[in-house]
Amino acid sequence: MSPAKPPVSPARVEALRILCRVEEDRAFADLALEAALERARLPVRDRALATELVYGTLRWQRRLDWILAPHSRRRLERLDPWVRNLLRLTAYQLQFLYKIPEWAAVNDAVELARRRGHSEVAPFVNAVLRSLTRSGGALPPLPDDPVEAEAVRLAFPSWLAQRWAGRLGLDEATRLMTALDERPTVTVRVNLLKCSREALAQRLAREEEVTASPTALASDGLTLEDPGPAFKFNAFKEGWFTVQDEASMLIAHLLAPRAGETVADVCAAPGTKTTHLAQLMGDRGRVIAMDRHAARLRLVARAASRLGIGSVEAHAGSVEALAPKFRELCDRVLVDAPCSNLGVIRRHPDVKWRAAEVDLGGLAAHQRRILEAAATLVRPGGTLVYATCSLEPEENEGVVLPFLEAHGEWRLDPPPDFRPEPELSGVVRCLPHRHGTDGFTAFRLRRF
Repeated sequence: MSPAKPPVSPARVEALRILCRVEEDRAFADLALEAALERARLPVRDRALATELVYGTLRWQRRLDWILAPHSRRRLERLDPWVRNLLRLTAYQLQFLYKIPEWAAVNDAVELARRRGHSEVAPFVNAVLRSLTRSGGALPPLPDDPVEAEAVRLAFPSWLAQRWAGRLGLDEATRLMTALDERPTVTVRVNLLKCSREALAQRLAREEEVTASPTALASDGLTLEDPGPAFKFNAFKEGWFTVQDEASMLIAHLLAPRAGETVADVCAAPGTKTTHLAQLMGDRGRVIAMDRHAARLRLVARAASRLGIGSVEAHAGSVEALAPKFRELCDRVLVDAPCSNLGVIRRHPDVKWRAAEVDLGGLAAHQRRILEAAATLVRPGGTLVYATCSLEPEENEGVVLPFLEAHGEWRLDPPPDFRPEPELSGVVRCLPHRHGTDGFTAFRLRRF
């Protein structure tokens, strides 16, 4: 009878599996995590730890590699992906999670290596991690180049750090990267069709012992303190709120739809902004939700149903294909364009390692086609908002300004009395290091 194997934290097992999927299969971390936690049916505490391990390891990946490298006799990039991710996962706990005993993190790593690898892997993992703990985990000397040094220290790819430092200056680029390394606050959008902001805050305090305070910019948002999985609250299930970043809430306010109008959201799934538009209209009017992915479009209907909204109608297909059917029919149109997501890195740290500078040109070409098609939906006198959760010029000014040059009947229409105040160019931009939100860029245009 073989001796019983020492237990390993199921949270670390799942976290390692997810990190490998993100690296090897290019899986999206949030979707892989959601599927894994649903399958594993972990207790709440283990779910929270697995989530922390996955996002924390991805957030600090480059810095962790830099710290580990002097302690490994083999180059990290030449290790099997699961060994590399096991070392990163454990180094993250040793470096950032001070409540976890070192012995617990290292012992689990060695036992995981013993279970998954051949006879040499566990001693190798043990040697690297013991060497790291003996060293105190100090950050090795950084590169001489100041931009490269900040890229390593703050764990960003070189191309992105160089791009931001070149455009913003190193000081502001550093503040931007620092903000994107922070854990995001949890904000929710109150469903004003069902309750007030005050009523929801009181209910969350009473039922969930969660403190909620009004968001600074969005008039219908609340910031929650340590809420845990808010989508499990009864108030969520009954449609009192939607989990949404404050910057994202501002997009529907920028479009400013009114009751009785016909409004289109041409990249609608999963419906967060679509349902917000309907809410702002008092659920009176017509909200046309388009999305090229029929499966994801079903999420829009599900969100509308949960929130008690009846004015949303879903149409599967790209806006390029559907545009002739709705030509000049809409008072207002929202283009929440698919983009690089480089403004939401604090929520999706895997974006840092997934995105590539060379991809920006291809995305911009797609965004131009969407904007051209969406503009045909707007009646004369109508309004269009083009927005991305990206701060990159190629995906924003590089799309909108050529459109304006080619279409003389369209003008920029920056709103008065809007927070954050539009820049002189007319663009509304939220910056994580200035506004404490996700990063987004938006243009409001009017057709004359």
